[in-house]
Amino acid sequence: MFLGIDLGTSEIKLLLLDEQHQIVATTGVPLTVQRPQPLWSEQNPADWWTALEQGMSKLRAEHGTALAQVRGIGLSGQMHGAVTLDAASQVLRPAILWNDGRSAAQCAEMMAACPELPAITGNLAMPGFTAPKLAWMRQHEPALFAKVAKVLLPKDWLRFELSGEFVSEMSDAAGTLWLDVARRRWSPEALALTGLTESHMPRLVEGSEASAALKPELATRWGLQAGIPIAGGGGDNAASAVGMGVVKPGDGFLSLGTSGVIFLCNDAFSPNPGRAVHAFCHALPNTWHQMSVVLSAASALRWATLMLGMPGGEAALIEKVAALTPAQRDQAPLFLPYLSGERTPHNNANAKGVFFGLTHDHDAAAIGYAVLEGVGFALLDGWQALQAGGGSAEQLWLVGGGARSEWWAKLLASMLNVRLVNGVGSEAGGALGAARLAWLACGGSVAEVCRTPDIARVAEPDSALAATLKPRHARFQRLYEALRSEFV
Repeated sequence: MFLGIDLGTSEIKLLLLDEQHQIVATTGVPLTVQRPQPLWSEQNPADWWTALEQGMSKLRAEHGTALAQVRGIGLSGQMHGAVTLDAASQVLRPAILWNDGRSAAQCAEMMAACPELPAITGNLAMPGFTAPKLAWMRQHEPALFAKVAKVLLPKDWLRFELSGEFVSEMSDAAGTLWLDVARRRWSPEALALTGLTESHMPRLVEGSEASAALKPELATRWGLQAGIPIAGGGGDNAASAVGMGVVKPGDGFLSLGTSGVIFLCNDAFSPNPGRAVHAFCHALPNTWHQMSVVLSAASALRWATLMLGMPGGEAALIEKVAALTPAQRDQAPLFLPYLSGERTPHNNANAKGVFFGLTHDHDAAAIGYAVLEGVGFALLDGWQALQAGGGSAEQLWLVGGGARSEWWAKLLASMLNVRLVNGVGSEAGGALGAARLAWLACGGSVAEVCRTPDIARVAEPDSALAATLKPRHARFQRLYEALRSEFV
């Protein structure tokens, strides 16, 4: 039995996986995000620990026998967040999250100071990454910055609380902008840009390696065996890839979570920073991946549903959208889905959400369609950026909360012109991947552990639908270009 812990932005999820690949139990505890100023996005690490304690208590109450059989723990988590600790290992301030946009000025300064940074790190300096957040602290919170002794990513702070060890792994560390991604080690040049050294960083392991052991007092409290190993784990997308068996070149997935991600597995470091494509280490040794990222995906649909006061939630809104005729869809407004800024391909933290072309004739269904289409168009822009750098896939696994909608899947398959496949259990995402990484750390083989799931359903591209969408996508792209200078 293996325990996967996935620290998301909106929820911490726990999953128990047995050695027959059966998910024995899952539980989740919700989390909230604080936005004290425009562009800011923060969470208190103490809230993560409280949620983990609640989840473990529930698992022990309902699945105590299975918990007692756990051989290893794996961690997955939201990437890029900055958890800063002082010399006494106390948290200095709320964690600055992946979708925080305050550090755009620091990104420009870092790129000017070190033009070779993308060649080292595989990525442009973007506000989402960890390093610019520390550059912002250095400039705007100098007294706090002077106290920084360690910087940890969110899941790695949980690891510290679980084990007392400062450790990270390659896939998550690749999203800091401090890692030499080709060599899989911290970069002194990148660290120097933020006034830090390797002493401020955790040590590095591969995601499938054992990194530390669970504290005895926690094992006793939660009904786990003493001394069980904690795997290196993975950043949320790399862990999700392991959970889906996306571990070989040419494998890929599309994730419709809070953000939207297209993930392609590579056997070599393949940067394409000019199009704001991410090139990161995978959670497995000698493996890398490319990603395009849009910052608002299923979260844009959730926002629209709440704004419209839709009874029945997102599913009810999608049902209304699906009832629209082709002519009604063609007359719907356009929507730029940049509610939290944007990464691929625009790298614009100041980009904003926009409805264009509204009339008295538009109702909730038209608004809902515009949102689903707009997220799709943003994903298409990212997919085209990946393709421009040589990325390709015959099919993509579809994961995340938005993957539940067959209608949206059909729309996206037609836009991207690629087969989208839902796997049985794909909603488990990073938590399943974390449990699999724990299995690998306990001696399992990649061939045995990282299986692809059974296929639940398939969305094939519709060429006729794609043809009707093409002119609207061209208008969508022109709209962004026309408004870009107005985003401040």
